[in-house]
Amino acid sequence: MKLKGKIAIVTGGASGIGKSTAELFAREGAKVAILDINEKEGKKTIKLIKKNGGKGIFLKTNVSKSNQVIKSINHIIKIFGEINILFNHAGTIIVKPFHKTTEKDYDYLMDINVKSAFLVCNKVLPHMKKNGGGSIIITSSIGGEKGFAYEAVYCMSKGAVLQLARSIAIEYRDDKIRCNAICPGFVKTNHGLSEIVQLDKLGQNWNEEDLRTVQGRLCDPFEVANAVLYLASDQSSFVNGNAFYIDNGWYSKG
Repeated sequence: MKLKGKIAIVTGGASGIGKSTAELFAREGAKVAILDINEKEGKKTIKLIKKNGGKGIFLKTNVSKSNQVIKSINHIIKIFGEINILFNHAGTIIVKPFHKTTEKDYDYLMDINVKSAFLVCNKVLPHMKKNGGGSIIITSSIGGEKGFAYEAVYCMSKGAVLQLARSIAIEYRDDKIRCNAICPGFVKTNHGLSEIVQLDKLGQNWNEEDLRTVQGRLCDPFEVANAVLYLASDQSSFVNGNAFYIDNGWYSKG
């Protein structure tokens, strides 16, 4: 087991990539704490983990609120004693023309995608320092470095967390804390499929043929989870400050 004896936090772990990763972490021996606002799906994920012989807890948490983040992390420390892995995955998207994007839209995206990453990393890092190390993985996106029409603020937010990952990697390397970002393309989740539908309505035409051209096919969430597992495990002990593109060559193709 690649994560035997490890304690892992997964934000946004109730569904999609986060859910797939939480399940995989548990199968690989980690005790998993899911932080999410979706209580129904979060509890279902933990129930499934336990059914399959894993261990975990669900904590309903709005990760853009510092008081809730602090409360949940303190609870994790009380139950498990330490934190070794953080998969900072919570995020959302708004698809609309930039000139129609409101300040409310901006605040919503930046709170969920950026402020949450700041808060959770900020509160977890002292525990990792105390433990003598750890691994942090932050979900960015191919949009963190490539610009996309109708997703300006989303891309802006994903660029921000990509730079957060790189900066943490530099600052905490000597504390034996690694931090990497994952940058997926289109993934077969409710988030990804909804994004495609919204882009289609705005004339982007992300049909099967268009997807085949840029990334071959839709990525399965467990393919992303396997990349996160590698970054969380000791197998990636010298991998730090990287952006992992999970896009079947889309970013390299340009």
